[in-house]
Amino acid sequence: MESTAAWAASVGLDTLDVPRLNSEVKQILDAAGLGIGSVDAHGTGALLSRDDARREAAAVSVKQQMTEMAANGGKVMFMCLVPEDHTTPRSESFALFKDSFPDVIRHAEQQGIYVAIEGWPGPAPHYPTIGCTPEMWRAMFEAIPSKHFGLNYDPSHMVRLGIDHLRALSEFGERVNHVHGKDTEILTDELYECGVLEATFGAKYGFSEGSWRYTIPGHGAVEWSKVAVRLDRLGYQGAIGIELEDHRFWGTIEKEQEGVIKAKEHLALYFK
Repeated sequence: MESTAAWAASVGLDTLDVPRLNSEVKQILDAAGLGIGSVDAHGTGALLSRDDARREAAAVSVKQQMTEMAANGGKVMFMCLVPEDHTTPRSESFALFKDSFPDVIRHAEQQGIYVAIEGWPGPAPHYPTIGCTPEMWRAMFEAIPSKHFGLNYDPSHMVRLGIDHLRALSEFGERVNHVHGKDTEILTDELYECGVLEATFGAKYGFSEGSWRYTIPGHGAVEWSKVAVRLDRLGYQGAIGIELEDHRFWGTIEKEQEGVIKAKEHLALYFK
């Protein structure tokens, strides 16, 4: 963590998303002059368990994590709502969500924590994540109207799913609690070969399932200039966390650092 924080500061990054926030991590960030981006939630799959006792235990754990991060200055808790059993239908997971989440979000309100759920659809072939499409966001925000429950706006997932990432900001922008700087290229030849289905014989590229590949910002279809304008209009003041998932900048620390720097340089054209 010390070396990561020192390197991030040396290349001009302002914040760092962290897997956990305790006093030790806070001291490392402070020493490097970095702010806190998002803090990962752990054990969230059990919040969608069919087992009542497991859901209750998971809620206790997540609330404890919120209390710890709040005590150390954290504000944004990142989570991806993938159920433990990947075969669980999203409609069933949504029903379980309505049972377990109101209490979790009440605690978030008390602690000053803002939950940001990511729209990664989850692993193939079931894509079980809840909170990755507008129809689900609409239902989830109706069930929990508190702004302490909102989105990690990651347009890369919307591009691969065929969802208009700018329209999503128009409808759900006020619920954006965190942003990921990641992009997606649509691979037209591969789209012809396998459509939107996962490639039968394996994807040609890393961080891909066939007809698309995740990229650093600027190498895909996301219109970052328009994203920046809309976030500015909404008054978003949070971090743009660079999530590096691009096979061209992977495999060694040097390649990953190159990818982060290139991503930062592109995003800096639009975000001040």
